[in-house]
Amino acid sequence: MFSWLVARKNNGKFVLRIEDTDRERSTEESVQAILQGMEWLGLDYDEGPYYQTQRFDRYKEVIDKLLADGNAYHCYCSAEEVEAMREEARAKGEKPRYNGKYRDFTGTPPAGVKPVVRFRSPMTGTVSWDDAVRGPISIDNAELDDLVIARSDGTPTYNLTVVVDDLDMGMTHVLRGDDHINNTPRQINIVAALGGTAPQFAHAPMILGSDGARLSKRHGAVSVMQYRDDGYLPQALLNYLVRLGWSHGDQEVFNVKQMIELFDASDVNKAPSTFNAEKLLWLNQQYIQTLPLDELVAGSQWHLERAGLANLPGVDKALDEHRQKANTLIELVDAIRPYYEELTTYDEKAAAKQLTSDSLPVLAELQNRFATLASWDRDSIKSIILAVAEDLGLKMGKVGAPLRIAMLGKPAGADIPVVLELLGAEKCADRLTKAQHFIQSR
Repeated sequence: MFSWLVARKNNGKFVLRIEDTDRERSTEESVQAILQGMEWLGLDYDEGPYYQTQRFDRYKEVIDKLLADGNAYHCYCSAEEVEAMREEARAKGEKPRYNGKYRDFTGTPPAGVKPVVRFRSPMTGTVSWDDAVRGPISIDNAELDDLVIARSDGTPTYNLTVVVDDLDMGMTHVLRGDDHINNTPRQINIVAALGGTAPQFAHAPMILGSDGARLSKRHGAVSVMQYRDDGYLPQALLNYLVRLGWSHGDQEVFNVKQMIELFDASDVNKAPSTFNAEKLLWLNQQYIQTLPLDELVAGSQWHLERAGLANLPGVDKALDEHRQKANTLIELVDAIRPYYEELTTYDEKAAAKQLTSDSLPVLAELQNRFATLASWDRDSIKSIILAVAEDLGLKMGKVGAPLRIAMLGKPAGADIPVVLELLGAEKCADRLTKAQHFIQSR
């Protein structure tokens, strides 16, 4: 998202690249989750998606060049040997690393061993870059070992593929999580070996769970599309995410246009932020209450379709009337279901209290008077309800409460004149008849 904001603010190009060379971790399902999530959030891209698994020939060409130029070499160590090297370094109080056993090897390779390819990292000097979030960073090359750039089966590794892609695709800016800071000096060294210019890097802090550890599934972290399924608006999630790592004064609510205008990587927080589900829910409520109605209807479409309520007459009006009390789109769509679904049951406790022999004449009188209305609108409906209460000598609760149960089957909902207006005259008449029959049957 931060990359998208920088590209849009500076009239640049936002490039979507699927880094799928690790076949165990990259599945078709995970790729689709990325594409669907970005589409739902409105993070459109100008180029791509580029799939690294479709660029293996290009990576092999670069690896061969690094080998030919002496900037890479074959390593015949087994995984067990490398781990033993690391254990030995740990025992000496040193940084665990590959010890360069095959860096200058000129003998006969061991038979039957498929080697990996390692990058010949510089052994002296420092790697420095001016990070757009963290400022100047320098790392001694002596801290870096010779990383694997091609596995024994020939497939390239992440640190090689991203460098090649960045150079080939003309990347000028790379914004990513600070878990990549250790990769950055390695990538800058590979760029230099290939005679290129590294992009400007910006490393944003990771999101934490409530226990201070990096956010993961054990904290309840879910895929992007789960937020859609749970009734969140994409605008609310974008707003929450941008505020999770960035701020602009005390402002909390930003539309996308404002995010693009105001965002600057240098304002990204250096300290990690903690994911707060309550804050996200509050933001979602704000958006449900204040979005232009056409945007709210569009954002609710997925839920409306699954409820069988999409494109029905008056749906937009019903959503508008109930938006102020809804925290999620699920709550909002559930609130308007009674206007379109058949009323088959009543809340047992509410019916026992309100649909009684005492309320029978009240409902009958309401039905008679509603039948005389020339205009079915909330003001006319309200005047009838008030008149019935006055003429029968009853408090409003003795009229409105049984009427609400008769209309919705439950004691909660919008103002009763609004409920009746949304239902329409014909449904109201049917439900009043049904409620009277229910009372008589008991």
